[in-house]
Amino acid sequence: MLLVYTHNITPRLKYIFKHICIRILGVEVSFTTKIEEFIAHDGIKISYTKQQLGNEFYIKSHDILFEQGLNDIDINVQNWGHTKCFFHNGDKSAIPFDVFAASFYLLSRYEEYLPHVKDHYGRFVATESVAYKHGFLHQPVVDIWANKFKEALQLQFPEHTFLQRKYSVKPIIDVPSPYHYKLKGFMRSFGGIVKDVFQFKFRNLYNRFMVIFSLKHDPYDTFKYIINRQKQSKYKFLFFFLLGDFSTYDKGINPNKKKFVSLIKHVADYCEVGLKTSFFAIDDFAIMKKEKLKMEEIINTDLKASRQSFSKLNLPESYRNLIELEILEDYTMGYVNQIGFRAGTCTPFLFYDLDYEIQTPLKIHSYHLMDYVLLKIHSLLDKKKALNEVISEVKQVNGEFIPIFHNYTFSEIERWKGFKELFNIILESGNED
Repeated sequence: MLLVYTHNITPRLKYIFKHICIRILGVEVSFTTKIEEFIAHDGIKISYTKQQLGNEFYIKSHDILFEQGLNDIDINVQNWGHTKCFFHNGDKSAIPFDVFAASFYLLSRYEEYLPHVKDHYGRFVATESVAYKHGFLHQPVVDIWANKFKEALQLQFPEHTFLQRKYSVKPIIDVPSPYHYKLKGFMRSFGGIVKDVFQFKFRNLYNRFMVIFSLKHDPYDTFKYIINRQKQSKYKFLFFFLLGDFSTYDKGINPNKKKFVSLIKHVADYCEVGLKTSFFAIDDFAIMKKEKLKMEEIINTDLKASRQSFSKLNLPESYRNLIELEILEDYTMGYVNQIGFRAGTCTPFLFYDLDYEIQTPLKIHSYHLMDYVLLKIHSLLDKKKALNEVISEVKQVNGEFIPIFHNYTFSEIERWKGFKELFNIILESGNED
């Protein structure tokens, strides 16, 4: 048990200490404001306050964990070993930066509440983040800082043994549309035919007719391949199916179609299944509730996980809606166009509501790579290099690597050539050397 002495036990302080100590380092933690209790404790202990008491393990605290609401915070990023950090706290501190305050800033997504430029979908973009601007987006800095804190503790308390985490992978399969041509209905199929003719896409037109008349396999229907990979993998895949109505943004299949329902049920026999909420459900609680109930009706169990269309988040409203619907996990936190760690971590964390100043029960699984970002890298060799670099970063801190692939990523479509091999690299990355 790690005892933390501080001058004020706030919800923010308890939240971030529990995340770093319990979830990353595997150490139980308790708090006190009584000096006598702190002195009497014979286990590992630290003081986290403005002034050191004596010769104890001391980290000088930044104000952010003792504030409420949002304030203008000066972020001065500096080098720290092979990584970077901010909230420098002087030479007297056992660690020269307040890693708890900095971790809270990143995990709470403090910067996403502040004024920023959004993209045309209304999303927070990587280039607006402190991590991108200061060159540490590629590192899970919260986990790196936690390990530096652990190393400093071990020097002071060599008799204490820390638990060792294991690297793991959580493969995500996003399914905005399970089929390219099948189950689209007469009007959509007819519209597609007309479009192919006017754009002189005669090969596409030929393939469309071959699939519709069951003479050829639908190119997006890769579920047999994915399920076979699941059977051979020790990691449980998590599928997200879109059930929302057809719209400008979402081009899925009608969830009332029996063949689509059968597909979801079949996948759920082998893999975990969550809900990919439609674009308009993000801002409309009634639509989100309808989609959740429909998915629960299909999988015949409570829905545990969700992912928002286009990786769009409106903080804190998006997460509050999920909490009200009793959805326990979300996989939206990440960047579509950048490889890296949006929340600075590869450890799942609970959402902290900065407006209400409470830790919520919603667990955030931040993803670190989406297949689309690899399309921007031309050669397969360079794609492998970029993939192995992010895997290496997660492995160094024994975190959980979360990549997002789509069902059509495994198709024979030219642009996705080589992606099966990339997926296999991910699945094999957890095998012991």
